[in-house]
Formats: sequence, C-alpha cells, structure tokens
Amino acid sequence: METFTDKARHQLAVEMLYDQNGSVWRVIKRDERIFRSIEMIEETLLNLGLSRNEAKVYLCLARTGKKKASEISRAVSLHRTETYRVLKGLEKKGLVSLVLEKPLKFVAVPFGKAITWLIETEKMKLRTLEQSKDRLIEIWLSIPKPHVDASKKEVFQILEGNDQIESKAKEFLECTKYELCIFISEDIISRLYHSEFLDKLEEISKKGVDVRLIANDSQKMRFSMEEMNFENIKYMLMDVDDLPFFLISDEKELLFMLRKNGSNYLGEMTKNSRATALWTNYYTLTRVLYKLFMELWNSNLKRF
Repeated sequence: METFTDKARHQLAVEMLYDQNGSVWRVIKRDERIFRSIEMIEETLLNLGLSRNEAKVYLCLARTGKKKASEISRAVSLHRTETYRVLKGLEKKGLVSLVLEKPLKFVAVPFGKAITWLIETEKMKLRTLEQSKDRLIEIWLSIPKPHVDASKKEVFQILEGNDQIESKAKEFLECTKYELCIFISEDIISRLYHSEFLDKLEEISKKGVDVRLIANDSQKMRFSMEEMNFENIKYMLMDVDDLPFFLISDEKELLFMLRKNGSNYLGEMTKNSRATALWTNYYTLTRVLYKLFMELWNSNLKRF
C-alpha cells in the first residue's frame, strides 16, 4: 500500500542519491522526464521476468555503482533481510555480482548486457516450449477422456491484461467463418494501428469473411481510417463515442471491453490497473449487441 511519504515523494519528484565523498544519502529534486524513463525501464524488466523488488534493486545498483546491502536497503526502502534475498536472486540471474572486499559490496552488470541476457533467457524459454508443444499435445490426447455433457454451455470469461485480450481477439479472427462485426473506439485505434490486428482483419476479409466496422466520427478516426487504406473491409463513421470496443463473431460470440476505475479502456490504463474484457457466447447478450450494431449499420448510408 502506498504511504503518505511515498505520495509526497512522487508529487515532489525527488529521489535519494549516495554522496561518496560525504558518505551520506542526499535528497535531490528529480527531473520528471528521468523519473518516467526509469518507470518505463522498470516495467520492461518486469515483463522480462524480474520481480518489482528485483527491478528496483538492480536499477539502484546500475545507476549508483557498487554498494553495501545496507545502502541498497535504504535507497529502495526495503527491509535488509528482503534486500539480501533479492540480491541473491539477482546473482543467480547473472545481473549482480558480489565484490569481495570489506565490507562486502554488490555491483550490477551493465544495463545493455543485462537486457540482452534477459531477452535471450525469454527466447530460450519460448524455444523450449515450442519444442515440447507437439509432445505435450500427444500426451494430452493419449489421456482417456471422461464422459462429458456434449450440449453447448453458455459461459462468461473475464480477461485481464492486454496479452490475454489480444490473444482472444486473434482467436476470434481465426475462428470467424462468415461475419465479423466490430465497433472500434477512438481510444484504442492507435494501439490497433501499430499491431497485427488490422492486417489480420484484411487477411480474413480477402478469404470471404464479411468484416463490418463502425467507428466514432472524429478527426483522429478519419485520419486513421484513411491511413489504413482498407481494400475489402467495409466501415462507417458515426457519432457514437459512448460505445466501447467490441467484436461479434458469426452472431455467436462476443468480446467486450470493460471500463475499470473510470479508465478509458486501453487508452488511459495506469501502471496499477489492467485492461479488462468480457468474452461470452451467451446468446441473449450477444444477440442484443448484434442487433444494436446492425441498427447502427443500416441507419447510415454513408459507408466506405
């Protein structure tokens, strides 16, 4: 939980740096741009497998040079026992080394080398999983199946985080047979523009899937649509900025973005919140949104 001191420190944009000449820690005003850059780097380290504390300790050492555990503990506001545990974990990962002098000190591997190692480690994990995929599927298929009710179940699934949502959206595109209806809200058009999602839309439309897209009529959306230069996708722009991003596949399945803590879907998610979506094959809900989509589609003759 964030303390009052943490909030004040964040608002005042200050940080503690070690003065080697005076052997003291000094509180200095922090450049907000530097703070945001470090935040971005820290989030990247989390995505590469480090814990929050490991990222903080590594960045502290990488920025300030070799330090005693007690100095690191004070700098990142961790208990000394936890600091030693984190340092041990970073040593195992090859990101921190122990300097054999009195008192014992720790030093970080240069940032460029650390990032390279972490990326290679993730690549190796993915290669290992890829190599074992066929064997895992073979083992799974060899397991006797219990008797299950073959009737279709209507279910709801909450998806949290961009990776889960994007994976489900990709599955939607691959499984759609004849029609895909999409409402794209302005706040995520930039994200989709720089992803493979729109390319895959164009790809399935060339295979005969009827892709219909409705977007809010704004200057940003008009520019984005012109830049995308769709060949087979039909779309229209309307004054409907209150609707969230959703997809309906073959009138049977729905992927629906949810607001969270007043955020603007994917556009204004903070580091403490995650994008959230609902997937369902619930007939009534899917049908209602499909009818709403078609009402909007048929009410506007200005299509592209």
